[in-house]
Amino acid sequence: MKYINEAGWDRLVRVFGGIALIVLYFTDVLTGTLGIVLALLGGVFLVTGLAGWCPIYAMFRIRTNREVGAS
Repeated sequence: MKYINEAGWDRLVRVFGGIALIVLYFTDVLTGTLGIVLALLGGVFLVTGLAGWCPIYAMFRIRTNREVGAS
């Protein structure tokens, strides 16, 4: 994807946070409805962190990536 609206630090936080939430769910630390919701949120964090593009950031025209050449 050519358009990246997340900085490197933002992407790292999302990837590691997403992995942490998913691992906590599959090790039964997070259970029930809250566990499922947080595991799904972790999956969203993981995907957006790997892609470098967040649809909510795009909707509100937020960018943590401040590179001049980024489009």
